[in-house]
Formats: sequence, C-alpha cells, structure tokens
Amino acid sequence: MSMSKKDKLKRKLLSGSDFTWQELVTLLKFLGFEVMQGSGSRVKFDDGIADHMINLHRPHPGNNLKRYAIKQIIAKLRALLLIACALWLYGQLRIKTCF
Repeated sequence: MSMSKKDKLKRKLLSGSDFTWQELVTLLKFLGFEVMQGSGSRVKFDDGIADHMINLHRPHPGNNLKRYAIKQIIAKLRALLLIACALWLYGQLRIKTCF
C-alpha cells in the first residue's frame, strides 16, 4: 500500500528531518488551512476556526524551516487537533482531516 503525499509530508514533518517552506504550505493546505500573506515575510495560516491561526515568518535567505519552527508547528497542530477532537465529541465541529 502506498502512502499519499499528505501522509508522506506528515511523516517527514514529525521525523525531524529538513522540511521546506513549500512542503509546509502544501501540508497545511491539505489540512484545510488557507495561506494569507502578511507584510514582508510574515504569513498566516487560517483554518477558518477562531483562534486556530498559525503565524510564521517565511524562512530567508534559505527555504528550509528552522528546527525551533518545526517544533512550534508540530505543537500547534497537536493542540489544534485536541481542541477539534473535544469540539467534535461535544457535537460542535465536524473534523475534515486529522493530523
């Protein structure tokens, strides 16, 4: 059985190996986030649910995310999943995707 691109990206993010900005954008879009360009290198990812915004700076001059940024992204996605699961349990949310 082959893994989907989304599954491969999730596994790569969690593995701690190098992760590019484009891979992050692709993964977050798979997970239902919309990309919103801010000023300069600032970018917001919004999934349409209040307080679920992920705020980042696009890496520069390179394209690879820093280790601390990867850890923060993983922590944020896990926290959002816990919130979504709790809301789903109480019938207040339909989960589109799980991380």
